[in-house]
Amino acid sequence: MENGLLNIPDSLGQGYIRKISFGPDFKITLHSYTLKEELVIKRKNGGTGHDLLTIFFYNNEQILEIAFDDKPQVRFSQRDDSAIQVTSNDLSSTIRFPAHHVVHYVVVAIRPPYLKSLLALQQPKAIFDTITGQGNSFLFFESMTVETKQILKNIAAVNVNEPLGHFSMHIKVQELLYLLFHQLSARESTTHLSINSVDAERLLHIRNEVISDLSVPPILSELSQIAMMSETKLKQLFKQTFGSTIYNYFQQARMEEAAFLLKQGTHSVAEVGYELGFTNLSHFSRLFEKYYGLNPKKYSYLS
Repeated sequence: MENGLLNIPDSLGQGYIRKISFGPDFKITLHSYTLKEELVIKRKNGGTGHDLLTIFFYNNEQILEIAFDDKPQVRFSQRDDSAIQVTSNDLSSTIRFPAHHVVHYVVVAIRPPYLKSLLALQQPKAIFDTITGQGNSFLFFESMTVETKQILKNIAAVNVNEPLGHFSMHIKVQELLYLLFHQLSARESTTHLSINSVDAERLLHIRNEVISDLSVPPILSELSQIAMMSETKLKQLFKQTFGSTIYNYFQQARMEEAAFLLKQGTHSVAEVGYELGFTNLSHFSRLFEKYYGLNPKKYSYLS
């Protein structure tokens, strides 16, 4: 480690880890590397309560597995593992990156009072009170927008050794936080349910079940048994964590898969619709156009 930079030795792979501090309450770590062996990162309960907020920006297109409470890892995504995780530091987790894959992710660590002063909201939404308050246990996932991905690329390109490099990095990281909290602000204001590592692990398994077969809509009673939660608790925690109901999350994943297949150019619109469980192709076209602003046929031509 030299001046906050760790270059990966050739014996392990290639790339770097860079740590930058903007003061005692606000820090960032950038990870960019390809390793010769599998990487397992274990994050243990901080043991000091909710005195630090951690935000993970995973910008990857390969398999990413996450687990909580020392359980088996769950694949986070089928097609694009880019996602944002916001968590209190009292949840334990394990992240597993496979060998020989490019890894890009950024970790922002910030103390809640400092974040609250940055947001400077006169009437904050309930979710912001949860994140910046004291003693709350939480886990939120957000999708990564194109704008967020671009800023992450800009951050990776900053030369912090230039006279104003540190200042530039500070501004870009704050913009990153702005985009995240702008997304979170769109969520409905509801009463926050406290979450623990066991709940978090079960929710990831439920998410995996929901998207494992996109041709079959999820059945709440079955998911409830898998999660070992009541249907009410499962519905509340899922929506709180992922920002969407279980069925809407399924439909979103369904449309993303449809768009992926259409982009490949190897499937007709009818084949994609039937593969995803639609018996009525008109319904499939209307739903796809609702999400993407184009019907599947026009979308496939543009792709």
